[in-house]
Amino acid sequence: MNPELIEKLIDDGRDSYEARLAAGQARLKAGELERAIKHFRAATAHKPEHTMAWQELGKALEANGEPEAAHEVWERGIAAARANGDKQAEKVLGVWLKRLSKQS
Repeated sequence: MNPELIEKLIDDGRDSYEARLAAGQARLKAGELERAIKHFRAATAHKPEHTMAWQELGKALEANGEPEAAHEVWERGIAAARANGDKQAEKVLGVWLKRLSKQS
């Protein structure tokens, strides 16, 4: 999806978790890490209980050379997953944390 179109919707007042997640994913796919991080942070602010934005934010931070920040974000994602009873997201985030710890 074209990130510019999504960002235009956001700028036009249609800012939402879904729009920010989509814009962040599009920017991440394009390798535009700083912009992706900005969108994912906004998505987590909209709906901190949703784990997908935490997952994606951690990926973007790790790719941006910020492993400590990725670790913190994934921990917050695990907490959100536990609060929602989302065992699959908790498991995935746990795997990413272990992999990150091995790289350090």
